[in-house]
Amino acid sequence: MGIILWVVFGGLVGWVASMLMSTNAQMGLVANVVVGVIGAVLGGFIMSLIGGTGITGFNLYSFLVALVGAVALIWIVKMVRK
Repeated sequence: MGIILWVVFGGLVGWVASMLMSTNAQMGLVANVVVGVIGAVLGGFIMSLIGGTGITGFNLYSFLVALVGAVALIWIVKMVRK
């Protein structure tokens, strides 16, 4: 994926993850993109651990993998901040 597509993909994933984890009011656009991109990497890593494939492009499967990673990332950050 090109860099622009990663930013758009990361923004969408980060935004949905922040809504699911009730942190949407605390996060801005840049934070959503960062969480989404790092979440995509983390989700790909998690999927490789359980024998699946990571991000395969701009599709629903990749969105769900990235969403799992982004939700895990937000959860970890929330646990560390407590």
